[in-house]
Amino acid sequence: MDANKRIALTSVLVANRGEIACRIMRTAKAMGLTTVAVHSEIDRLARHVREADVAVNLGGSKAADSYLQIDALIAAARSSGAQAIHPGYGFLSENAGFARAVEQAGLVFLGPPASAIDAMGSKSAAKSLMEAAGVPLVPGYHGEAQDAATFREAAARIGYPVLLKATAGGGGKGMKVVERDEDLADALASAQREAQSSFGDSRMLVEKYVLQPRHVEIQVFADQHGHCLYLNERDCSIQRRHQKVVEEAPAPGLSPALRRAMGQAAVRAAQAIGYVGAGTVEFLLDARGEFFFMEMNTRLQVEHPVTEAITGLDLVAWQLRVAQGEPLPMTQDQVPLNGHAIEVRLYAEDPANDFLPATGTLTLYRESAPGPGRRVDSGVSEGDDVSPFYDPMLGKLIAWGEDREQARLRLLSMLDAFAVGGVRTNLAFLRRIIAHPAFADAELDTGFIPRYQTDLLPPSEPLSAEFWQAAALAWHLSTPARVRHDDPDSPWSGASGLRLGLPSAVVLHLSCAAEHRVIRLRDDDLCNVQWLGEQLVSEQHGLRRQTRAIRRDDTLYLSWQGELHAIRRYDPIAAVEASHTHQGGLTAPMNGSIVRVLVEVGQAVEAGTPLVVLEAMKMEHSIRASTAGTVSALYCTEGEMVSEGTVLVALTEVTAVTAKAS
Repeated sequence: MDANKRIALTSVLVANRGEIACRIMRTAKAMGLTTVAVHSEIDRLARHVREADVAVNLGGSKAADSYLQIDALIAAARSSGAQAIHPGYGFLSENAGFARAVEQAGLVFLGPPASAIDAMGSKSAAKSLMEAAGVPLVPGYHGEAQDAATFREAAARIGYPVLLKATAGGGGKGMKVVERDEDLADALASAQREAQSSFGDSRMLVEKYVLQPRHVEIQVFADQHGHCLYLNERDCSIQRRHQKVVEEAPAPGLSPALRRAMGQAAVRAAQAIGYVGAGTVEFLLDARGEFFFMEMNTRLQVEHPVTEAITGLDLVAWQLRVAQGEPLPMTQDQVPLNGHAIEVRLYAEDPANDFLPATGTLTLYRESAPGPGRRVDSGVSEGDDVSPFYDPMLGKLIAWGEDREQARLRLLSMLDAFAVGGVRTNLAFLRRIIAHPAFADAELDTGFIPRYQTDLLPPSEPLSAEFWQAAALAWHLSTPARVRHDDPDSPWSGASGLRLGLPSAVVLHLSCAAEHRVIRLRDDDLCNVQWLGEQLVSEQHGLRRQTRAIRRDDTLYLSWQGELHAIRRYDPIAAVEASHTHQGGLTAPMNGSIVRVLVEVGQAVEAGTPLVVLEAMKMEHSIRASTAGTVSALYCTEGEMVSEGTVLVALTEVTAVTAKAS
């Protein structure tokens, strides 16, 4: 675009979904713009669709059939009258072909020029560019050859462990750590499939896997007039499977000199490729204060809210103004750095089952209340469905404070106030991280979660008698009484549990997770206890206690020791009948599609043998035999969609097998 040409936008299409689509539209509406949402068939009732002024159905369910369809997105912009397209993050946000198609259609692309995406969108090209500029690089191979032999030779030269990464990707998709030569071929094939599925590009690079590094990234911003500055840095070191879990700004422990050196290097990188708009330059930082270029993300980052919190700036508003030809509103010396901010990502996943993505209906979704220093960016509401077709992130919780400790404590309070039911989430896991003494002491590196795994993922223990008593009280008090209304004097008009000749009592069969209990409540138990809306309130010896208890139809959600437990009535007869079904079969641990079937009927397998590869939430999961046996039946085919609990493979000499995914 001509830097001297100014345009006036009145409408914008967001080519994305979920929380980022909602977040972009929030700013666009505040600036007086008309917002246009696009959606797949399965997303037709999604929150980002409900919040938009106009919505266009792209059809399909998978991203490849909807959000990754460039022609359909351009057509949606034209039919809706949108002048500009914001790609969000993920999907086509770093696809140069999409940026070109938008520009060729006479629309404004709310991102960098296609040439900048070409230069930095490929990790391989970016590494070469930085190497020519003298920026330190982690040893690796970033060449064009993509055969297994080339990668095996490069890995041997670099030395194991190595990291395979999709050249066109991000967010942990298409990324695998390989410890041994014999695992390289399978890992490479799987990473290539993930990359192709998520980004439409299967090309990979390989580099040395640096142990215990910090992940520090610099937010840069450039206008069309040649000005570029950095908006401080973020520490994103706490990760799981190369997916960021906690982000904060500024990075703890960085000296002003190191911040300046990293920021200036990031600005040089952006200016070298004629960058325009918001971008992030990511570095590995070692304990000696040396930093190595990792990659540049040519888009708005998931973690941009922490930068907004410490600068007081709206980065989406900056994107819209820069795209209209306005210059940056400040110089480098004027960039604020106030206080500290921490963000966590809330996912629909099961930490107790190797963080497998979770699907289902959000029967309960309660966000923490907004307020000073408290922000929630989410893309769902209560009653929404979480499908297996997209990334499982539900939203982000962001807390700001005058210092890091105030932000940390504020975030803990927000996590305690959050409540999600109907799907498994990482909410309690996030709370354990933020509450951990090592996190409080800013002991940050990419090995944080593995190092403290025992603390962060404690083994499940039987629920206490106190828990079951509270659960029974909350269940009983929150259950509408089934009484006679025609005769108020009848003994059947009350729900006291009256039994003639015996003390009144209520007997409840309740279950929570894999446990179930029979609890007997007597009149004495019900004294001094009330259920007030969503709180179980008890008072004894002048001490008043409140326990969060939320009832949703046949489920009670009870907060207990930092976790929200789902409690239901238990039918012991029905449970016995159910235990006799689906024995001897490996079942799907989640909804998804079958990518590969690796075994045949009659094949003997050892414990741990991969049997089926399932794709869900853009990631591949291997279903493995938990014991030795022989494949007696196959109940799935490649390309088939399956539901959680569906039997996929039957093994002989196995009576009860639980699918393991990796």
